[in-house]
Amino acid sequence: MINSENNDFYDLNEVLKVENLKINDYEEICKRLKRKPNRTELGMFGVMWSEHCCYRNSKPLLSKFPTKGKNVLVGPGENAGVIDVGNNQKLVFKIESHNHPSAIEPFQGAATGVGGILRDIFTMGARPIAVLNSLRFGNLDKSSNVDLLRGVVSGISHYGNCVGVPTVGGEIDFDDSYSGNPLVNVMALGLLETNEIVCSGAKNVGSPVLYVGNTTGRDGVGGASFASSELTTASLDDRPAVQVGDPFIEKSLIEACLEAFKTGDVIAAQDMGAAGLTCSSAEMAANGNLGISINLDLVPSREDNMSSYQYLLSESQERMLFVVKEEKINDLIEKFKKWGLYANVIGEVIESNEVIISQNNKIVAQIPTSALSDDTPVNYHTVIKNPPDYLLEKWEWKESNLPEIKDHKILSLKDNKIFSYSQIILKLLSNPSIASKRWIYKQYDSQVQSNTVFKPGESDAAVIRLREQNEKNKNKVFSGVAASVDCNSRWVSLDPFRGAVAAVAESSRNVSCVGAEPVAITNNLNFSSPHTEIGYWQLSSSCNGISEACRTLETPVTGGNVSLYNESKNEDNKITPINPTPVIGMVGTIDNVEKAISSEWKNIDDQIWLIGSNKSETTISASSYLEYFHGEITGRPPQIDLLDEKFCQSFLRNAILNSFVVSSHDISDGGLAIALAECCILSSKGATIELNTDINRYDNLLFAEGGSRIIFSIDKTKENQWLDYLKKINIYTKSSIYVKKIGYVSTETFKIKIQDKNICNIRVEELTQKFNNSISDRF
Repeated sequence: MINSENNDFYDLNEVLKVENLKINDYEEICKRLKRKPNRTELGMFGVMWSEHCCYRNSKPLLSKFPTKGKNVLVGPGENAGVIDVGNNQKLVFKIESHNHPSAIEPFQGAATGVGGILRDIFTMGARPIAVLNSLRFGNLDKSSNVDLLRGVVSGISHYGNCVGVPTVGGEIDFDDSYSGNPLVNVMALGLLETNEIVCSGAKNVGSPVLYVGNTTGRDGVGGASFASSELTTASLDDRPAVQVGDPFIEKSLIEACLEAFKTGDVIAAQDMGAAGLTCSSAEMAANGNLGISINLDLVPSREDNMSSYQYLLSESQERMLFVVKEEKINDLIEKFKKWGLYANVIGEVIESNEVIISQNNKIVAQIPTSALSDDTPVNYHTVIKNPPDYLLEKWEWKESNLPEIKDHKILSLKDNKIFSYSQIILKLLSNPSIASKRWIYKQYDSQVQSNTVFKPGESDAAVIRLREQNEKNKNKVFSGVAASVDCNSRWVSLDPFRGAVAAVAESSRNVSCVGAEPVAITNNLNFSSPHTEIGYWQLSSSCNGISEACRTLETPVTGGNVSLYNESKNEDNKITPINPTPVIGMVGTIDNVEKAISSEWKNIDDQIWLIGSNKSETTISASSYLEYFHGEITGRPPQIDLLDEKFCQSFLRNAILNSFVVSSHDISDGGLAIALAECCILSSKGATIELNTDINRYDNLLFAEGGSRIIFSIDKTKENQWLDYLKKINIYTKSSIYVKKIGYVSTETFKIKIQDKNICNIRVEELTQKFNNSISDRF
């Protein structure tokens, strides 16, 4: 009999508003329960039927993703994806968002975002080995955005540094659309330490349900529902929905869990993340096609007089739920107590497919597991057939709309001043979205665990050395994994399909640029409300783009996160949606980390080469140059030929593994000129570039984006062998691909000559000063 005391009487309309449920949801709940739900049960449905937990608006789109591949061991549906990386080693990885909490409490929001994604990793039996982050903020001319940036960076560095997991890479971008609604996406990687992958499905009726970790409090109550609604001026009242983390307890929890998993006595494990005890119990039961009974009186709490609602919806951090072997329960409890953690049996696995919750000797909730987990509602939306009129108008933009170039100088439509090409390069390098993020990543410990091959900023992708357990041979060749997070949200806002294709292609290209083979992705889909025609069209088009790119590049999707309702409402009730931002987290493998290369030039007189695709468009349209120099966000992003993209990456990887290529860097924001300048800055060496072309607009040649292009340098001592290698592989017979020498590494100056005319001549010292100080000067 359901307990009705202080649980059945509520104002329905008010409760539905609080739980972000509609009246038709309530009617469906009544139908499934065959009775009216009490207040606690409505709270459980509210979090479990939110977008954050059940993907009710995005599930039809996510089903289109390719999820199987030769390396994929575990795809979507578990806490994280798992791939085979060779040498009997398995990599666990995933990306998650903590956007709304970070908007309200930037330090704790970002810190607990790191803690949450780490738990997804070690829940599978893997030791976390690396963290990357993808961050978006409003423009830094607003002090509120500066405060958010400071808080988020501090939260990430605090939690990651204390728990002992290196932060090895990431990306940061700035745009007005993120003002008040920053994006904080965190990706984590782990190396499996158990013989078997630890999964979440409950097994064996009668097995104890063990709660381990930290205590439960009132912090984070309703966090999943909070993450599934738009931010308003009243959102500051939702501070209790933001969790508070303790990285030192998390460190103990990592060690205790891995020790417990290695015994084989843990049957199933689930992180208590979004929706806390409700989600972990419901998903474990549903995944095992069984039920779970829990007694809240046995849950360790840090506060007195907590209601069943608060216990079940709390998202207090550093907590896990296990199903364990009954005969081993005392041994497991002792292991956790040894680490100073709580370990209490709070329930058992039952045969009926229900989640049954009791408190004070009364049942306070009794719900079919399917209703909470695997058979949740799906919202089907009609996708508009044609792109919105405002985009079709932007796609009509042509380069001829820009001022004519006179005497190698051009008028900036943004500043109404004339600039030389050298001045434009310096201006672009100083833009916060392109400029060095050194002042940020120097706050992160990137070297803890001693397996980080390149420091942040040195290479296009992070590279992590994979040391085998109990390794004794110090001279052994170590394999490694590479990881990158990428998304050009300007491109996605102007064409969601092409922009999403480009996000997958660039993340793959970055992994290839260090010499690793791209294997699989995890994604974080950050979008506005799916209930608007344009919002859902952006989401649908982006998912289609990701699917097409992943199929062609053979990088299946192993899981990820959907974060919708990323829009802010000001005091005038005007809604501002973010730029659609489907962040791609790509992982790849490399057999020998000693072969991995970074972006900076290596030796004076090394040759500089360029590879690209004639079929992949190269244009100023939708470029950083157009936005940051001319103040216009318009045009259609360049189309990428994915087969050519795949070939260019494969060609580069083989050249790296054959020890011809000693540095490489993909051409992205700012085009060829900025990519070359970045290589000069990283190496403190110059470059002399000679380009022969009959193009009329040199700004297109220097600053256009797209083209699947990569610049790389060849060891000066291997010039003849390199040319022989190109002939041997018949590279010049592939008509749509071009590979050409464009210059050489020089001493102190960055020079560009086009058709024997000096276009650019800048000292590397001046490039470095602009690049390194443009953001740090503001803090």
